[in-house]
Amino acid sequence: MPDGAADYPLDELDGRTPLQAAFTPRMDFLAANGLLGRAQTIPAGMSPGSDVANLSLLGYDPKKYYSGRGPLEAASMGIGLNSDETAFRCNLVTVEDGILKDYSAGHISTPEATSLIESIQRGLSDESFTFHPGVSYRHLMVAKGDFSAAISQPPHDVMGKPVADILPVGEGSELLRKLMFDSVEILERSEVNQARQAEKKNRANMIWLWGQGKASSLPLFREEHGLEGGVISAVDLIKGIGRAAGLEAMSVPGATGYFDTDYLAKARFALDVLKRKDFVFVHVEAPDEAGHVGNIKEKVNAIENFDEKIVGPIFEGLKKSGDFKIMIVPDHPTPIKVKTHTSDPVPWLIYRSTEKARSGADSFCEASVRDSSLFFEEGFKLMGYFINNGSFEKKPSDSEVNEK
Repeated sequence: MPDGAADYPLDELDGRTPLQAAFTPRMDFLAANGLLGRAQTIPAGMSPGSDVANLSLLGYDPKKYYSGRGPLEAASMGIGLNSDETAFRCNLVTVEDGILKDYSAGHISTPEATSLIESIQRGLSDESFTFHPGVSYRHLMVAKGDFSAAISQPPHDVMGKPVADILPVGEGSELLRKLMFDSVEILERSEVNQARQAEKKNRANMIWLWGQGKASSLPLFREEHGLEGGVISAVDLIKGIGRAAGLEAMSVPGATGYFDTDYLAKARFALDVLKRKDFVFVHVEAPDEAGHVGNIKEKVNAIENFDEKIVGPIFEGLKKSGDFKIMIVPDHPTPIKVKTHTSDPVPWLIYRSTEKARSGADSFCEASVRDSSLFFEEGFKLMGYFINNGSFEKKPSDSEVNEK
């Protein structure tokens, strides 16, 4: 799954989207010989976050099962939540002159970030708040109490804005604001940030608390779909959804959740999972990260790497092992123009080795799916259609898909 790969046409690409501009012969082949359609992964009224979108892609109705991003990341980290606890995503961010400059503190390394979160734990934790290191800028805070009325914005949605205008609001927010401001002194005096400043890198000089929620449970994937499977991702959120669904969450050496991730290692691990299990969900964060910083070149490059180093090796490996099927679908768009997620429907393709379908498309992109009648208005139903639909010739039922 190429996170955030869908986009809008760009003047810099002669009116093409990054998916159209990228050289993707493998996905184009699968599109030409498979089914194409669209899916609405973000239900009306819900925020277009990766948490909501990936619940949809794995077949879970977010309106029924979503309780917040924090609990899903806690599940990935093996942190159990009591009924009176709330889990928050805790970003390390860069603030300069009162402006939120960078939601990721320059995509700080995990060793540096771990040291900083450990210092926050020593300085700010008590019987009510604990801090847990994750990967790069993505970490977790667990708080005693109910913070459901507090409203905190994802930092990647508010970059470039004055911190004073975007702080958490609502009941309980005063505690969150205090923790965020108290973190500044601890982080500013850290050796990690002093070294980063000397190297002219963005400092991780504030924590940002958001995405809170209380513990929830998902039906097991094997009970829903009759398959055993695994999840491959560098991102705790995706691993957490997988673990909550009873899927094996793999840790791949070299998987960073950024442009430099080891694509080929992910493909090798995916093929290994498929020797033992029925299904694997492969997530690549790089296109999303490029969208958030508005980097067209890196987004096109990430899509091409996904095609060459994920789709290619997995497709060739599966051809040696018998019948198989592949689905490729972004979770949501992360358009370069807006630098954040949107709720637009996403394109999908399904290829089955046992049954070819001529879609008539010469590529996999937003435009190639536009005329397809296969539109999943409830995107969580796409997974069941992928797994259970018996024939490309058979139209899905109205309960599965809405024809538009």
